[in-house]
Amino acid sequence: MKIYEEMAQSVVDLDLEKAKQLAQKAIDEKQLSLLDVIEKGFGEGIKRVGDLWDQGEFFLPELMRGAQVMEEAVKIITPHLGENADKPKSKGTVVICTIEGDIHSIGKTIVATMLRANGFTVIDLGVDAKIETIVETAEENNADVIGLSALLTTTMIGQKKVVELLSEKGLREKYKVMLGGAPVTENWVKECGADGYAENAVAAVALAKKLLNIA
Repeated sequence: MKIYEEMAQSVVDLDLEKAKQLAQKAIDEKQLSLLDVIEKGFGEGIKRVGDLWDQGEFFLPELMRGAQVMEEAVKIITPHLGENADKPKSKGTVVICTIEGDIHSIGKTIVATMLRANGFTVIDLGVDAKIETIVETAEENNADVIGLSALLTTTMIGQKKVVELLSEKGLREKYKVMLGGAPVTENWVKECGADGYAENAVAAVALAKKLLNIA
């Protein structure tokens, strides 16, 4: 449908005002499923933004801007979704943070933003997150994924400690654990007993979908 293509293109073009106008048009005309507007329109746009990042045509500023356009359009639509029907189903709940002792936030924040833009519910614990708090938050929110970022080799051990605490509590099989951060490698993931790692935000979205068997 032409209007879905226009919505998708507004995200690719990083055109916030156009996206807002199209979101409002969908609400005013009342002829479209608002769920389809999110998934087939703006959601398709953010997928294309991710593809352009993978192809090296978009860089970090464009990636962040695309996610912002998507989020702002969805904010306009969300209050008008039906109480029980026509609500977009979350692809999964992710608890994300930078591990205890580490205060680097940019990469983690970008990943959180991209996950939200792609339909995940994200609980961001920020930086310097304590091991026990991470596990408690995952339990309280019935999370599916725990995402752990570490930018320092001295704090990476915290990622391993989270996995160990999950095992101690008999919760390891309940969660998929994703690692991120400059010093993280496949070997470290294996040593920690985690489920995978991503080098950037687009890869993190793809990994989360893979771990949860989402197309």
